[in-house]
Amino acid sequence: MQKKNKLRIMDFFSNFGRSLLLPIAILALTGLLLGLSAALLRPQIQDILPFLKTDIAIYIVSTIRSISGKAFELIPVMFAISVSFGLAKQEKEIAALAGFMGYYMMLFSASIMIKSGIVTIDPKTLANILGIQDTLQMGAVAGMIAGILSAYLHNKYYKIQFPVAIAFFGGKRFVSIAVIFWSAILGQALPFIWGPISFAIESIGSGISHLGAIGVFLFGFLERILIPTGLHHIINQLFRTTVVGGSLGGVDGTLNVFMHYFGTVNIEELKPFTKFLGQGKMPFMMFGLPAAAYAIYKTTPTEKKTKVKALMIAGAAAAFVTGITEPLEFSFLFIAPLLYLFHAIMGGLAFLSMSLLDVGIGNTSGGFIDFILYGVLVENSKWYMELVAGIFYAPIYYYVFKWYLTKKNISIDTSDEFLDTSKNLENKLETGQLEQMIIDALGGRDNISMINNCLTRLRVDVNDTTIINQEVLKQTGAMGVVVISDTHVQVIYGPKVEKIATLVREAIS
Repeated sequence: MQKKNKLRIMDFFSNFGRSLLLPIAILALTGLLLGLSAALLRPQIQDILPFLKTDIAIYIVSTIRSISGKAFELIPVMFAISVSFGLAKQEKEIAALAGFMGYYMMLFSASIMIKSGIVTIDPKTLANILGIQDTLQMGAVAGMIAGILSAYLHNKYYKIQFPVAIAFFGGKRFVSIAVIFWSAILGQALPFIWGPISFAIESIGSGISHLGAIGVFLFGFLERILIPTGLHHIINQLFRTTVVGGSLGGVDGTLNVFMHYFGTVNIEELKPFTKFLGQGKMPFMMFGLPAAAYAIYKTTPTEKKTKVKALMIAGAAAAFVTGITEPLEFSFLFIAPLLYLFHAIMGGLAFLSMSLLDVGIGNTSGGFIDFILYGVLVENSKWYMELVAGIFYAPIYYYVFKWYLTKKNISIDTSDEFLDTSKNLENKLETGQLEQMIIDALGGRDNISMINNCLTRLRVDVNDTTIINQEVLKQTGAMGVVVISDTHVQVIYGPKVEKIATLVREAIS
């Protein structure tokens, strides 16, 4: 019983982390647009490209910057919709609508209670949100709460049946009714209980801040070590979008603060927040992992080199340019878990060293694009310290990986099918062979209850993980398979997972 409860909890948090992925992807793109537009408005860039000084160019770039920045103000409502959508078992679009309704009604109900005078609230903790005057400023937490509540009620009631006279209000139509009702009740209670909850959340953030360098190291270490479980998304969003990451001028969260003030204040004021952002990833993403990829290639037996070379080049390029590391990390996670532990420790040290060296580079990706937009083009960012760190990280990763793989006589093992060219895999996608192989390897249609995906993984809820054929999945191009629980498995395909997930879902339906 205790084991089942642990697995349920693990499943919930894994699914919860997955549900945050769509807003994360949106924010990653808008973050790049914000950084690019801010760069194009700088006098130094405009001197190089004079056409940027024209009124029409300034208007277009300023508009892009304003719209991109506005997206970060919508994080709570995006979380409400995406969490409800992600945690719903069926009829997900109904759950998404319910998530928005729940979020709005919860805050509106809280506003009514506050205005009644029954409870005294510090005006500094109030805000105007989506036209609701003087409601609780809960940030992203409000969206998470509303999303979880809406998903729970949706899963409970979307199949409910009523007598014929009121049958119209049954099933999925009842979901929004139930969500509005319970969200209103929760909203009435929140003004009484949010104070202690907010204090507890702030205490977590304060505690981490008081840990100083140790706190930064622990964040970086956990951010890497949790990747195999998918739970790193949760810790990231707690820091990026809630008061756990700190506050400035009424804006909560490291990423929110950075994006809100980026380009309008000196980067020095934002460095207490950037220490939890992309700057800590750059030493190992741009230098460490590519060096590790080279070490893996060098230690690979001659007969496998050609096959492994393509995998390593693709993984290293993705890590260096965009900060997508999972394809490369999962190539050695299962065959050399101690190397992954080393990698996580080096991740923590990277965050720590960039903080101690007073670097100020924001956003979240940690790749070369962010390095240019938020580092090189930003005054006082001390971007050159990333290069200094890279001088050490590249050889350390290379020699540690080479030494360990040689000592243990370990090499990357790729299946014959994976060794087929990418063109061959594309051909199988076009003919429908690949998705059918994936479905069969997952135990067939009857064993699959839900398929989702993130940036690099196929996330599958199944009835029984014991009948999954991992070898066949690897033959379809998977770089790794992670069994999270008895009913949830993740298959790592890299950036091409979006197309694969769509085709598999279509094949099943």
